[in-house]
Amino acid sequence: MPIEGIISNPNWGVYPILLKIGNISIDSYSFFVGLGILVGLLFFYFESKKNNRFSESTFYILFSALVGGALGSKLPIWIVNYHQIIASLPDLTPLFSGRTIVGGFIGGTIAVMLTKKYLGIKEKRGNLFAPGIAIGLAIGRIGCFLRGCCYGIQTNLPWGVNFGDGILRHPTQIYESIFALGMFIYLEKAKNKNPAPGQLLKIFMISYFSFRFLIEFIRVEPVVLFGLTGYQLASLFVFGYYAITSEKVRTFINLKAFDR
Repeated sequence: MPIEGIISNPNWGVYPILLKIGNISIDSYSFFVGLGILVGLLFFYFESKKNNRFSESTFYILFSALVGGALGSKLPIWIVNYHQIIASLPDLTPLFSGRTIVGGFIGGTIAVMLTKKYLGIKEKRGNLFAPGIAIGLAIGRIGCFLRGCCYGIQTNLPWGVNFGDGILRHPTQIYESIFALGMFIYLEKAKNKNPAPGQLLKIFMISYFSFRFLIEFIRVEPVVLFGLTGYQLASLFVFGYYAITSEKVRTFINLKAFDR
């Protein structure tokens, strides 16, 4: 998500400043992203308590997910916009502006995997995480919409939104928020059917990155390779990971190796 042109234009977006308290302005993006994280964490906490699965190891997993997610969400932004960040020094505004959900998911997942391996944790708790991630994403994307980041290409559809340049665009942030809310409802129903450990998180990740791959075609993002954006390439990486780690795929590969 490019930050140039957004952070320099306070009027860009539908409602960039949520409220003002004296001389303090609370921007819509930070408020809703923070609210989404808080709601997601609280949902995970109460689900863990309800299922008697909140322990010290759960705390470490949660902490690693937050740290890994935070770093993963920022690193791609820093890499893409490093020229602007360096040129703006000592102003640190560009350094702390912008983040990517895709990078956050991947960074958080990798951090959890490494933490579990280091601590020797075998238990899968993805079924507890998945609904919280979905509802947090649904709320956070409202902030993206109000701030005007992650916008779509021009459209003639009646619900096209002008984010500040006089062009009606796809409100891709709202599309994603609706998708995430639908996933939350689905996951809440699915968890009552005794899914296999970690199954709900796998379903969410595959579904989200499938959605993200498709919605990139109507988002304003630079093409990186083979006509695809960086987020689409990241989505393919996630597909490949879940395909390789799938029990059915591993069984198929083992059978093929045995036949030889």
